[in-house]
Amino acid sequence: MTVSVPHRYIVVEGPIGVGKTSLARRLAASLGAETVFEQADENPFLERFYRNPKAGALPAQLYFLFQRAQQLAALRQDDLFAPLRVADYLLAKDRLFAQLTLDADEFGLYEQIHAKLAIDAPRPDLVVYLQAPVTVLMERIARRGIGYEGRISADYLERLNGAYAQFFLDYDAGPLLIVNAASIDPLNNDADYQELLGAISRMRSGRLYYNPLGNAGL
Repeated sequence: MTVSVPHRYIVVEGPIGVGKTSLARRLAASLGAETVFEQADENPFLERFYRNPKAGALPAQLYFLFQRAQQLAALRQDDLFAPLRVADYLLAKDRLFAQLTLDADEFGLYEQIHAKLAIDAPRPDLVVYLQAPVTVLMERIARRGIGYEGRISADYLERLNGAYAQFFLDYDAGPLLIVNAASIDPLNNDADYQELLGAISRMRSGRLYYNPLGNAGL
């Protein structure tokens, strides 16, 4: 049975390991929605980046930029007939990673290419931002067992968490649900999922900090 929500385009965001793709996939199933997922496993430079960030950052970042630009351009063309969609990334996240991983000259080149692409990305009706501390992210990354992700350092995740926090502190492009995801498992725990789904369904505007009942007092 599908659930009705007042949104047509929902984006689930958050740092590596927080569970955004798993949540987005389950939301799409509940809502009868199409999915818009980043295809990290298709990026041939990603493993190189984790093995040697300095050598691999620029090609990995540009590959993602072109991939996402093409994907989002196709969505914009289909807007007149758009079904409900759930995505696991914001295009603005691409620039966030670029600032974090590229040196000054590389970032300048990235900015030039980004400007030339003139991407007109659709604006989400709701962004669900999942937060968790580095220790939780490290545990979840280890649990899913993707080989090259084992090279991700706690320092990198700390900087990534900080970049996400700053980005969403300033975010004002639409409704934002900020979720304390540290001690919930919406993929495998149905009570966690239903509680979060209810919060998403009720979200209409503004900014809400959502602490699951299990996290009361945190």
